[in-house]
Amino acid sequence: MLPGTEDHPHARAVLTPALPPDGHASHAYLFHGPAGSGKREVARELAAALLADGAADPAGAAARVRSGAHPDLTWVAPSGAAEMLVSDIDEPVVAAATRTPFEAQRRVFVIERADTMNDQAANRMLKTLEEPPDFAHLVLLTDRPGEVLPTIASRCQLVRFDARPPEALAARLERHGVAPETAAACARLALGDGDTALALALGTGPAMRDAAERFVRAALSAEPAGKPWAALLAQAAAAGEQAAAEVEGRTSGELEYAAQRDRKRVEREGAERGKRAHRRAKTAALDLGLQLTGLWLRDLACIADGVPEVVHNTDRREQLAADAEGRAAAKLRAGVDLVDDTRMRLSLNVTEELAFEALAYRLAAALR
Repeated sequence: MLPGTEDHPHARAVLTPALPPDGHASHAYLFHGPAGSGKREVARELAAALLADGAADPAGAAARVRSGAHPDLTWVAPSGAAEMLVSDIDEPVVAAATRTPFEAQRRVFVIERADTMNDQAANRMLKTLEEPPDFAHLVLLTDRPGEVLPTIASRCQLVRFDARPPEALAARLERHGVAPETAAACARLALGDGDTALALALGTGPAMRDAAERFVRAALSAEPAGKPWAALLAQAAAAGEQAAAEVEGRTSGELEYAAQRDRKRVEREGAERGKRAHRRAKTAALDLGLQLTGLWLRDLACIADGVPEVVHNTDRREQLAADAEGRAAAKLRAGVDLVDDTRMRLSLNVTEELAFEALAYRLAAALR
């Protein structure tokens, strides 16, 4: 059995018979399921099994795959702000797939966020998917299988990953040193997304939760004039800056080895990647802030309805009870709808601060 598939019966059923030395792996898989469900981990384990097969030192080869240092493993993520660019796959995948392996019997290409592949990128991939060399294996990952172009999905073997139950996510957080009560709450708030659960429990996650709660309380007290949304925007801006800084660090490393004639190109491309990374991280943080805002309102509605046992913020029951006192569940549910509407508006590239300001005043009016 492939490590990581223990809680995913469909993935286990599809991938176990494909493992070497006796199995025959498909030329292309599409791993689909919620973010944080384990697709990346299993993709890496599958690559380790395939590339270690026939190696002089199988354990060493597998270890290099897991550390990202094996020459026959290519891992691709979209560099565009919202989509995968042709350049992301042209040389790294399409051209490289025609070249024989460096040291293993196979080459493995893992492509993240396959749903962001536009028509141009998909067209470049088609020949590789339709007529791959015997040694090439592609693993496409997506959280949104319905958005993967049919021309791509139809040429892959589908592998389903289910959302991890809150108990499994909480146990994972506890292994990272998170207190049990906090781990249980973050696992529920993540809605099955393991990556989000980690983000909420560690780093700036607690501050994001606090900012979302203060935002709701300002609406409950009809005091939006104090810009209660500012903390959420600041958290998102910081996330964007951190992502850009990470890209800048990688670009600096590339510049150390770049020839003098290539330095300007490397700097220009690095700056563009930094801008796109900033935008992606900031947008994701804004959406997470709104998700937390909506879940706090939902929890208040549950308490107002007399079903406190189904709240997500299980570590803050006292604060929820205080906020819900005397509130009408119907109005709180209307507030959840307003938050969902704002999340949709942000996906259409509206001005972020105006969207949050409008939400604050709309919530204050709805919750009176």
